[in-house]
Amino acid sequence: MAEKRQGAWFGFGFCGFGQALGSGNGQHAVHSPEPLHAADDVCQVSASWSYTALVTRGGRVELSGSVSCAADGCRDVWASEGLLVVQRNKSGSGTELQAWVPGSALQGEPLWVQNLASGAKAQGEDEPGSEPRMGTLPLLPCARAYMTPQPPFCQPLAPELRVRQLQLGAEHALLLCEAGQVFSWGGGRHGQLGHGSLEAELEPRLLEALQGLRMAEVAAGGWHSVCVSETGDIYIWGWNESGQLALPTRSGTEKKTVREEELNDDGLRGEEAALADVGAPAHFIAIQPFPALLDLPLGSDAVKASCGSRHTAVVTRTGELYTWGWGKYGQLGHKDSTSSDQPCRVEYFVERQLEVRAVTCGPWNTYVYAVERENI
Repeated sequence: MAEKRQGAWFGFGFCGFGQALGSGNGQHAVHSPEPLHAADDVCQVSASWSYTALVTRGGRVELSGSVSCAADGCRDVWASEGLLVVQRNKSGSGTELQAWVPGSALQGEPLWVQNLASGAKAQGEDEPGSEPRMGTLPLLPCARAYMTPQPPFCQPLAPELRVRQLQLGAEHALLLCEAGQVFSWGGGRHGQLGHGSLEAELEPRLLEALQGLRMAEVAAGGWHSVCVSETGDIYIWGWNESGQLALPTRSGTEKKTVREEELNDDGLRGEEAALADVGAPAHFIAIQPFPALLDLPLGSDAVKASCGSRHTAVVTRTGELYTWGWGKYGQLGHKDSTSSDQPCRVEYFVERQLEVRAVTCGPWNTYVYAVERENI
């Protein structure tokens, strides 16, 4: 039997609120991956803009950043600026979902509670200890509803969708069904729905451009979307303001329409930039309203993807990490604060003979799980 390889989580990017992100050293940004310094073995990470939630294998959730606290009995967690959702063990048997105001530090009474069946568990809960655990939230374990930061918090899904994965962007949602088909709905003014227009959709709508292609994973950024096919192809669409689609964008040396310091946690001021760029020269692509096939360098196949507000990260079948898009806080992991409209390999993991297994992006930062490569 093969020996289990010990893995670890790494972080890089924005940590201006003191959230767990490598050593931090009191700085606002970490430009290169650093191991997370956690009291216990971290198995799951969920990052919002101002705080990060870590879940340990012992079931402890630890919040750091604008919120700092910890609680036991946690199976899954989803962090957003408006809502913190935790799946926790109940006394006796069974679990319950709790929705909290993040600033409550998990004290007092939650905003919303729902009991779950005794058999409900987080995805990957029974996987070996050397693997990260990827929770299902904001999709509920029953796969019939999902959580949103705004009341009524719990939104139902049609049972015929047979949901496998659900991801939320700033204004839109992506759904992957068991048949490998992708649905999207919500705001569409940056092309993030992938239906070829900038119109909103009130209900889940099938992405016809991908019909017949089986997808394995979806990821929603602030205003862009990514999916990975079962054969390792990447399809990407939406807003390209910072090169997050790996399509030609304005040079980083040119004057930006919106100053970076004017952006809030979700970059909402950037909407004006997107609209202004619609009339940009043809060799700049501001909005891609339908899925475009993206080739990684060396023809690498992708297996996992995650998106920040305006950056993208992909893990290849060979365990390498590629990032691109907005990089002001080092969230691309290339030892600088440069943005890029080309996928670039994060050399930190290659240099240390580490195989990347998972990636999850916060709006302005990136977390990666990696193990030591096998000696051949």
